[in-house]
Amino acid sequence: MSRIGKKPVQIPKGVEVSMEGDLLTVRGPKGELRRRIHPDVSLDIDNEKIVVSVSDTSKKARSLHGLTRILVDNMVTGVTKGFERVLEIVGVGYRAELQGRTAVFNLGYSHPINFDLPEGIDARIEKTKVIVSGIDKELVGMTAAKIRNFRKPEPYKGKGIKYEEERIRRKAGKAGAA
Repeated sequence: MSRIGKKPVQIPKGVEVSMEGDLLTVRGPKGELRRRIHPDVSLDIDNEKIVVSVSDTSKKARSLHGLTRILVDNMVTGVTKGFERVLEIVGVGYRAELQGRTAVFNLGYSHPINFDLPEGIDARIEKTKVIVSGIDKELVGMTAAKIRNFRKPEPYKGKGIKYEEERIRRKAGKAGAA
């Protein structure tokens, strides 16, 4: 049995959780999230907590135990607090701006990169920082990864788009004529 899967998910005040068939719906102050739950996993929804359990002891069911618990916890956290991912733009002349729901990046290419923000994702741009936020952790992470892929940080000068907590391993470059 999964140690993570055994822990109950606490439901804070103002969050409504309902299960219809295999569709879990979580409503909170920031919005609503839906997710299909695998048939091998069952949820026991109480007023204060959600307990995840598995129907059998097969390897697949056991592997879904902890995963489902974390996904449900992320849904509850998302509708109460939300999620944020911060990216830093490093490089001379590299910049970004927001035009409505489109982020425009100038990253040293011959053309600007226009990126339409997905539904449910908000972005703020503060000088050299891009802050991607939303209630769906998976969508926030995927959007941040797409933005990072426009210009990954390179190891010689460290130029590009990187996560705020990311450390770039630098290389020495040419040794020069000695």
